[in-house]
Amino acid sequence: MLASGHRLSRETRAVGDMLQHGPVPRDAVVIVHSAFRGLSRHGYRGEAFIEALLEAIPAGTLLMPTFTWRIVTSDHKFFHEIETPSITGALTEMFRTSYASGRSLHPTHSTAGVGAMAESLLGEHHVDRTPCSARSPFAKLTELDGYVLLLGVGFESCTLVHCGEEAVDPDFYFRPGGEFYTCTDRHGVAHQVYTRRHQPLDRDFPQFEAPMAQAGTLARGTIDGTTWRLFKARDLDRAVRAALAADPRGTLSTVARAG
Repeated sequence: MLASGHRLSRETRAVGDMLQHGPVPRDAVVIVHSAFRGLSRHGYRGEAFIEALLEAIPAGTLLMPTFTWRIVTSDHKFFHEIETPSITGALTEMFRTSYASGRSLHPTHSTAGVGAMAESLLGEHHVDRTPCSARSPFAKLTELDGYVLLLGVGFESCTLVHCGEEAVDPDFYFRPGGEFYTCTDRHGVAHQVYTRRHQPLDRDFPQFEAPMAQAGTLARGTIDGTTWRLFKARDLDRAVRAALAADPRGTLSTVARAG
């Protein structure tokens, strides 16, 4: 609680303005996909932004993707929960090193989190054989009626869409076969984790934005020129699965589907 007369920071005001559109409850699960460079140019501080997000959901859970698929490869099959950096932006690296209580042991699509549900959301990510399985934090986000915040990025960065692809036709959306990786947790225990890697297909995730906006299930706006989008994971997952039910290639571009 802020003391009387205390001025809210610009980061706190920005987060409050975004999350009120949910409205996002104080015990919500929220995953944030981000590109913070534009906000940083306008003087916003990453640490203050993360702290504002945590203050907005004091009884909830905050997640950020800390992917490593460019670093952990077929030629370098080693992932370390603490030592392997995130490739998904400066805000996620700041979050995982200074705020997160844990990080899932997935070699290519790890996710960091802190809060009431962090352990249950992250703890089984390495068990299944694909990055966005039913036991991944992305699928569990839908089960828990969580929220997705896209900050400075669009739907093209929304990993949740892969959950539907995996459920419909994994052999099409993944490269043939899979590989074992050595994933070492923060206690120094090494785990052998098997996963498959996504095919480099011409996907069209932004196709889901306009229908969701028209249906009233998407809020969006700007902060000093940086666009944000907020929606329930369940609403996007429902739209994706409907598209895939109509066409098993429904997440691809029109050109890719025709080919």
